[in-house]
This record gives sequence, structure tokens and C-alpha cells, in this order.
Amino acid sequence: MPKTSARLLSLLSLLQTRRDWPGALLAERLDISSRTVRRDIDRLRELGYPIVAFKGPDGGYRLEAGTELPPLLFDDEQAIALAIALQIATTTGADIAEAAARALNTVRQVMPARLRHRIDTLQVIAVERPGIRPDPQADGGVLMALSAAVHAREVLRFDYTPVTPAGADDNGVRTPPRRVQPHHLVTWGGRWYLVAWDLDREDWRTFRADRITPRTPTGPRFTPRELPAGDVAAFVVSKFWNSDRSGNWPCRGEVILGLPAAAVSPYTRDGIVEELGPNRCRLILNSWSWLSLAAAIGRFDADIEVVGPAELKDAFARMARRYTDATT
Repeated sequence: MPKTSARLLSLLSLLQTRRDWPGALLAERLDISSRTVRRDIDRLRELGYPIVAFKGPDGGYRLEAGTELPPLLFDDEQAIALAIALQIATTTGADIAEAAARALNTVRQVMPARLRHRIDTLQVIAVERPGIRPDPQADGGVLMALSAAVHAREVLRFDYTPVTPAGADDNGVRTPPRRVQPHHLVTWGGRWYLVAWDLDREDWRTFRADRITPRTPTGPRFTPRELPAGDVAAFVVSKFWNSDRSGNWPCRGEVILGLPAAAVSPYTRDGIVEELGPNRCRLILNSWSWLSLAAAIGRFDADIEVVGPAELKDAFARMARRYTDATT
């Protein structure tokens, strides 16, 4: 039987891989008795892990979300992915560089030497385009508030700082708060935007997140309207690109990536990234050919779900065959 500390880590790792674990199956996987499983579950609870028992023919245990952050357990691949994501976070349009750097230092301190060496060899550097002023950064707390309102489908009130031309004086004029139905939080050209229906102007609008100051509380829930362009990608393109330029791309594809939007947006300046959750985002990207589009998407180290069109799925299949042939 493994030592108690190692056994607890193994038990916690199993609990994180699926929602429900029958007690008998846990005992079998760990090669211990059901009584020992119960004792180890109690020890994990004492450490702060919210583990609940469920009844039934295959009664067992479930690891749920808690109100406090207990010690976390990552395998080697998860730890490396977390460290990379934290480095990338310092290059995004969200004002979280300092917090990400502190989190990266904390993660690095508890890593084994073999993992620290791999992380230390990776340096993510943000290179600014010559002659281009860096974009203002969107506050991380603002992005979280906007995302929460989008997913909850709640009316959002916020103060919006208008664009003041260089050298002009705003004369202290303050615009009234905006009331909108938030629909999508996206990135375009390195900036974060909120796509929303403006209730007072009765029209669709895009708002730069770095100019938004949310007000609380949020308003009532609403039924989402249909975007005039059919989808968020077409709508954003129509706002920021003229029709001639948008028509130059013969291929446009849509995928779901198993990565947060903040980890994808720095590498898709001409693409559209929509946040779907903590570790999922929608990417709409254009290219001159389907194979080049598949290759551009394939550079992300993440699970890929092709939404469409069929030509993009065929391109991934062709690339898969080529890569397989290259290894034989």
C-alpha cells in the first residue's frame, strides 16, 4: 500500500478526472479498502477540498467547487500549460501582467527541478510594431464583469469614456451611463470589445473594454436578439473592415479551441476571438487557402473542434494524412 501522502495525491487526482466516483471503484483503482477510502476522503476534506458523498447503488464521492482555494494538484503537462498561459497573459490586452507574473513565480516555486528547467527555457516576449502606440489595456476585473453579464444575459449599465481627438478639450463633459444587452466579448486587432444592443439608441454597438467602467448591480435578464450579420464574426468584420477588404479572403473558418481567449488573441490580430469560458474560446480566422487556414489554427497546442465549413474539416483531414505519412 502506498504511503498516506502519496495515496492522498492519487485519490485527489482521480477525483479531478470525472464528476462521480463510486467508492468501490476508487478502492479498486488505489488498491485499498473502502474503509481506507472513507478515511482518506475525510483527510482531504480537512485540507479544504469540498468532497461530497452521494447515495445510490454505486454510492461514492464527488469533488465540487468550494468557497476557498485549497492546495491544487497538477500533473506535469498541466503545470507546464499553466506556466505558459501565465507568460502569455502578460502580452494580452488585459491589465493582468503584474498578477500573472506573481502567479507564475508562485507556480514555479513549487515545481520540481525538471519542470522549472523547461519553463525557464521559454520566454514569451511582446514585440511592439514600429511607429504604433501600444493600445490601452483592459482591466482584468472589467473583463470578468463583462463576461459574467454576457453569460448571465443580464442588462449591463456602465460609464463609457468617449474618444477625445488629440489636442482637444473635453470641457469636463460627462456622458450619461449606457444601458445595453451584452451579447459577446471578443478581441480584434489586439483589443477587447463588447458587442451589445444599446437600449437607449435601439441599435447594435461595439464598445472598447478599456473605456468601460461597469456599474452595479446589473439589470434584469433578457432574451438575446439575433445579430444583423448573422454571427459575431461577420458583425465585427462589418464594423472594422470595409466591404472590399473583407471580400479579399476566399476562405473563412470557425473553430472552438480548448484555450482561454486571452491565450489566443495575441496571435490572431486579424482574427476574431470570442470567450466561451475559462478554457474555451471561439476563433474565426481568414486565409488565402483552406490548408493554410488549417495550419494557422493547428499551431495552437489545444483541442480543436471545427464548427465549419466542410472545406476546413477536409483540410485538417488532408494535413493529418500528410503528417502521418511524414512519420512512416
